[in-house]
Amino acid sequence: MSAHCQVTGRKPGFGKSVSHSHTRTSRRWNPNIQRKTYYLPSEDRRITLTVSAKGIKTIDRDGIEAVVARIRARGDKI
Repeated sequence: MSAHCQVTGRKPGFGKSVSHSHTRTSRRWNPNIQRKTYYLPSEDRRITLTVSAKGIKTIDRDGIEAVVARIRARGDKI
């Protein structure tokens, strides 16, 4: 599963870890991605989304129907 949210578009951030001796090594900050299943009443089926914690809050606030409409308007397939 890639670390990419289907709702908010959040992706990993990249940077460097700096040790006490100032040796720099590459690292990444992954978003909190989870697989969640939602029921779409308009289509009478379930959909599985990979969403971040912020994406789950967005779905709770706006509703699954509005979020799915936004994802489809963007051109992503569900």
